[in-house]
Amino acid sequence: MTDLDAQVRAADIDRWLASRFVADEAARADLIALYAFEAELTAIPTRVTQPMLAEMRYRWWADQMDGVFAGEPRKGHPVLEALAGVVQRRGLERAPLDALIEAHVGRVHGEPHDLDAFYVGSMRQAVRVLAGPGHEAAVEAAARVRGLSQTGRIDEARALRAEANRALRGLPAAAFPAAAPAALIRTDAPEPVKRLRLVWATATGRI
Repeated sequence: MTDLDAQVRAADIDRWLASRFVADEAARADLIALYAFEAELTAIPTRVTQPMLAEMRYRWWADQMDGVFAGEPRKGHPVLEALAGVVQRRGLERAPLDALIEAHVGRVHGEPHDLDAFYVGSMRQAVRVLAGPGHEAAVEAAARVRGLSQTGRIDEARALRAEANRALRGLPAAAFPAAAPAALIRTDAPEPVKRLRLVWATATGRI
């Protein structure tokens, strides 16, 4: 858990900060494992310069999903082993993970961001980790707020926030840390400001 936690902190400070509000240590560890998988995918284009080489690495991850969902992950790979445990304990669905990998392949070939794959599917899975199935729809608008802000469409993100907050009223408090990163519309804000914003969001259940 410790190495994965550090990996997520370095790769995605917003979601790492939000994960600090998960009181249940086992649930937090599972959430971090999910985020570490996503961090691995995000890092691939920084490690190779050719789109085809990046695609080969993404195909490797796609192939590994068979073992992850069969409960037989690649031995000695901490992210895959941790993710397989989350799949077993939390009943994660495979389709959003496959879609995320394909969306990354599209990005390295110059395709636009697939907000559903990168943000909606991801946040739905995080909610499933924290609160079980049945609550995923409550975060779809919040996930789009996050996706829009992360891709520089700030005005659109702010316009959608009221709708997102209405939907979040139906989200269990234990699952709110999955949605909380959507409150960080200013992606360039310093970490102390982000921490304060997340405290407010978690206290009010609003982004």
